[in-house]
Amino acid sequence: MPRGYRRGAALTLLFASVLATASATGLLPHGDAKPPSLPAAHAAAATVDPDEVARAAADAMADGKSGADAAEEVVSRSGDRWGAVYDKGEYEEFERALDGAYTGVGLWARRGADGRVEVARVQRGGPAERAGIRTGDQLRAIDGKPIDGRPVSEVVALLRGDAVGGAVGSSVVLGLQRGEHTWTETLRRARLDTEAVTVQQLEGGAVMIKVAAFTKGTGKRVREAVRDAPAGAGVLLDLRGNSGGLVSEAVTAASAFLDGGLVATYDVHGEQKVLDAGPGGDTDRPVVALVDGGTMSAAELVAGALQDRGRAITVGARTFGKGSVQMPERLPDGSVAELTVGHYRTPAGRDLEGKGITPDLVVSEQAEERAQTVLSGLGTRS
Repeated sequence: MPRGYRRGAALTLLFASVLATASATGLLPHGDAKPPSLPAAHAAAATVDPDEVARAAADAMADGKSGADAAEEVVSRSGDRWGAVYDKGEYEEFERALDGAYTGVGLWARRGADGRVEVARVQRGGPAERAGIRTGDQLRAIDGKPIDGRPVSEVVALLRGDAVGGAVGSSVVLGLQRGEHTWTETLRRARLDTEAVTVQQLEGGAVMIKVAAFTKGTGKRVREAVRDAPAGAGVLLDLRGNSGGLVSEAVTAASAFLDGGLVATYDVHGEQKVLDAGPGGDTDRPVVALVDGGTMSAAELVAGALQDRGRAITVGARTFGKGSVQMPERLPDGSVAELTVGHYRTPAGRDLEGKGITPDLVVSEQAEERAQTVLSGLGTRS
């Protein structure tokens, strides 16, 4: 697969995840410790020697060639199908996304019932809201080009301006339709928060905690949402469409429902390591976890831990099945290679790679309603 296609696809999927669209991928880790990550769509168990990648980059640079291109060629030959190399600027954007921010216009996109792309949600205070765009408005064109029939992930990439180096302050022209009214709106991209965790009070007193991605601070916000829920109220933990993210944040989120103990194990170059929950989680209130085919990576780690330890009933569709571990390697020219190094396993020893998590209750339609019914049937604990 050509480098530009592989890298572009990964970036498009990542930013779709940050914007909480139907298309999603995992998020790279950051920091000197190089913690493992669980990016989505990495199908291969093959690994590549990071020293070989670094040598190829250094040799190419010595010859006046692109170190990133040389490194990508090594990764491509390795069989690590979704291993990829990102230039310095791209990786910095990944890191900003992990910090819970993105560059965009502040709207979420989805495929409507008629097959057209429509606005799923508008971020408060963002450029789209200030322009009067509403949930349900249809997106018909971006920068004069019709988008009917395009994947939602491509639409998100156009909104961000990925192909033209979209930056804060750059403009994008949207063609919109509301009923019979059509119009165009010129918006300027801005740096916005991702709103990774949202909390909603449900009828009957239960609380739904929606986690869109495990960006920086997500675990703490989940713990706070559980702590602030009414005493004894059940929690519907919505992990649908969650592509994963920082493993440390996923473990902290799982800790909200556990009082210590195992969340997952993982191996790095054959050496097994353990991820344990922190103490003091709420082990009494009923919990139902909503999952689907878009639940990936670190989100599967959370769902698998709560399922294996009998802490939550899982409802929905089988999850994506992404269990391989990637770590970033900084190359001599400042680019970063993301390479597969091992696998994660749930507390019961399940390897999720290619298998995913089968929910306790498999539901193809009206999953949220069924999950609420299950949650109400669990009663209130005290």
